[in-house]
Amino acid sequence: MPRSYNPAMNEKYVPAEIETGAQSHWNARDAYRVSEDQSRPKFYACSMLPYPSGKLHMGHVRNYTINDMLARQLRMKGMNVLMPMGWDAFGLPAENAAMKNKVPPAQWTYSNIAHMKAQMQAMGLAIDWSREVATCSPEYYKWNQWLFLKMLDAGIAERRTQVVNWDPVDQTVLANEQVIDGRGWRSGAPVEKREIPGYYLKITDYAEELLAAVADPADPNYLAGWPERVRLMQENWIGKSAGVRFAFPHDIRGADGKPIQDGRMWVFTTRADTIMGVSFCAVAPEHPLAAHAAASNPALAAFIEKCQAGGTTEAELATRDKEGMPTGLFVTHPLSGAEVEVWVGNYVLMSYGDGAVMGVPAHDERDFAFALKYELPITQVVHVDGEHYDYERWQEWYADKQRGVVVNSGNYSGLHYKDAVDAIAADLAAKGLGEKKTTWRLRDWGVSRQRYWGTPIPIIHCDDCGSVPVPERDLPVVLPEDLVPDGSGSPLNKCESFLRVDCPKCRKPARRETDTMDTFVDSSWYFMRYCDPQNGEAMVGAGTKYWMQGDGAAGGSAGMDQYIGGIEHAILHLLYARFWTKVMRDLKLVEVSEPFTKLLTQGMVLNHIYSRRGDKGGIEYFWPHDVEDVHDAGGKVIGARLKADGSAVDYEGVGTMSKSKNNGVDPQALIDRYGADTARLFVMFASPPEQTLEWNDAGVEGAHRFLKRVWGFASRNRDLIRGAAPAVDSGPLDPTMKDLRRDVHLTLKQISFDYERMQYNTVISGAMKLLNALEAATPSGSTIKANDAAALREGAGVLLRVLYPACPHIGHALWSELGFEAALGDLLDAPWPQVDEAALVQDEIELMLQVNGKLRGALRVPAGADKATIEAAALASEEVARFSEGRAPKKIVVVPGRLVNVVA
Repeated sequence: MPRSYNPAMNEKYVPAEIETGAQSHWNARDAYRVSEDQSRPKFYACSMLPYPSGKLHMGHVRNYTINDMLARQLRMKGMNVLMPMGWDAFGLPAENAAMKNKVPPAQWTYSNIAHMKAQMQAMGLAIDWSREVATCSPEYYKWNQWLFLKMLDAGIAERRTQVVNWDPVDQTVLANEQVIDGRGWRSGAPVEKREIPGYYLKITDYAEELLAAVADPADPNYLAGWPERVRLMQENWIGKSAGVRFAFPHDIRGADGKPIQDGRMWVFTTRADTIMGVSFCAVAPEHPLAAHAAASNPALAAFIEKCQAGGTTEAELATRDKEGMPTGLFVTHPLSGAEVEVWVGNYVLMSYGDGAVMGVPAHDERDFAFALKYELPITQVVHVDGEHYDYERWQEWYADKQRGVVVNSGNYSGLHYKDAVDAIAADLAAKGLGEKKTTWRLRDWGVSRQRYWGTPIPIIHCDDCGSVPVPERDLPVVLPEDLVPDGSGSPLNKCESFLRVDCPKCRKPARRETDTMDTFVDSSWYFMRYCDPQNGEAMVGAGTKYWMQGDGAAGGSAGMDQYIGGIEHAILHLLYARFWTKVMRDLKLVEVSEPFTKLLTQGMVLNHIYSRRGDKGGIEYFWPHDVEDVHDAGGKVIGARLKADGSAVDYEGVGTMSKSKNNGVDPQALIDRYGADTARLFVMFASPPEQTLEWNDAGVEGAHRFLKRVWGFASRNRDLIRGAAPAVDSGPLDPTMKDLRRDVHLTLKQISFDYERMQYNTVISGAMKLLNALEAATPSGSTIKANDAAALREGAGVLLRVLYPACPHIGHALWSELGFEAALGDLLDAPWPQVDEAALVQDEIELMLQVNGKLRGALRVPAGADKATIEAAALASEEVARFSEGRAPKKIVVVPGRLVNVVA
């Protein structure tokens, strides 16, 4: 078969031209719009929607390329695949940007959405943009409000007071992480603790069900498709604890002369077996006993004020130095009758349990450190055979309840953990002072935020009627989009057109609620709205039934088939989305109980960090491309210097890409220089999806070189491949082409398996292996037999199809250039290549040939050759004759399928 050169194909790989052409083709076809097709199995693949900050970062590129590879490959396998996109568009960053730029948050947000959407489109993502949602759109948040009102009716939502961090300058509530050293992160004002009313969603009502799906493999909704560490994170956050709740009686009386809290200080413990080792109790700074003691103790009052200045999350308290102060108050041990001193502890949370804990220093590591610090008694009450208790040093066995036996505890001595707990609980119950109880770390979800840029809470406050829900016919309560925050509290409080309204009940003047909803509300169900984005009559509809509920006619799993996002969202976002789905189920809106069947948490993208501390203590960060590394004798980076002036800067190692640290890589700059396919190829090849990816400029160059090789191979062999027969027939093949077919189908088998398990880095390495095989097998002469040309065409077609999900633009262009489109249609819907098992059968195999243990060449023998045939072939070879130097062989060792060694 003669070769010819057709100059119509550009010999050079020009990504800009190729990608513009491919995207124009897809746009003209509206290629990614999908509908609810009952004739095909559905697959819903969704990435966590981004916040419209203004620019994509490489973490976005990685996340969306993972999704895109999945969607494109499954479409080729005949599935009806949905890959949507939207914008988590409410939130505080928009308000901060609005204050800085003196523009409404809406203007900043919509501008950023337009820019980021253009960046996504430049990446060539297979997104169905007809389903795009922005959570700041009234058409979207109307349904936040509607479901909130349904929750009110069902008793799932309720109004109650909450203790919050209040910034008196910004006139707003701060999250715990926004309190820095007791001051507001933006204003610097001392933060106050205030008790204000707000709305709560009773997620605790669903605690058992939420826990079972992550902790109990026997549960019908068990999330087997989630990473184990994410299930464990959810389990720990929900935090189910079985223990004993009991009271320390007291006669401490308040200003009214009555015993505070009816004369009982309640605590909860999972280690009731250690109750006889109590040497102190600690209460939260907000506890009534602490407040009572502080009223007459200025030093204690000052200590309590210091405790209340910081945040109050368990994570923050866990890292804080444990400090305390005695109250001068005593309670009575419920079993021994001994007096127990009460302390205020900065590590005790009022919101957890009853705001008080028993202190057993001998068997709790935190209490042990506290007791050593303040010289409190330590009494050992659990013994483990073979261990020696050291009162100066904590040892892990002190808390061992599996091997421990109770000691120094009167009637309970000699009992093991469970028996001791049962006996102690029974005695406390007999005294009316305690009982076994299960507690939860999980708290109800407070959704009220004193913010402007969020979903308005649909409540109207009337002096006569109280808090009145907005009638459903009046939804949505539209947020004004022209307001500019100035740092003096929510501008809704000053917007008369929003604030003033008639009461829906009595028609008298009233005012709207100015709190807005936590933005986690927006992200708790957006994936369902993608399924019915244009439905103005219902929150969800037929689309959600098809995509989210695994309709039997459509096939697929119940819930979203694959969810993709960062590990940083493994707790709250996923937990709230699971809760929201269960509420929608109970309100008969959906039938599914869990929203996400499979979850992939992709690793972070890392880059080098360079900084320098200024004279005043501030840190300045420098872009990696503006510095050059300084190495030690061993080649290790020990510092850096600026290229501009040679001045020294510090090297901090690698860390997550961040705008604040000037170590991000702009995807657009990468696309402009190398093309989108190179960016996509690098982020998929450099690391398995779940692992972190360290940025490497040389790796990007390598990805680009590979694509140029693919293009060059296609350009050199274009006419040969176009003119070849569409399939290999049963005729003879050149041995090289026979080996090529085997390599192609073996590699295809592995690549198909890697696609199934979403190991896309090895998919790319498989594509590289295919190209190497194709280049090595391509004849250099002017002619090639017809069947050999068909084998080359087959191999090229496999390469383009397996590479296409990662690099769709070059795949699209070469599919057309090499003539596959005419035979198999658009690459978008071309059938996934099938492994030809016959091609894997070997007529001959190649064995390593050794003489006296040293490799001297290779030996080809029939695939089914027995030992005698292999020995004869080895003895007949030139290599054995030359390297044995005429000596007769002493023995011949044959390792089947691997080697033959002639010992002379």
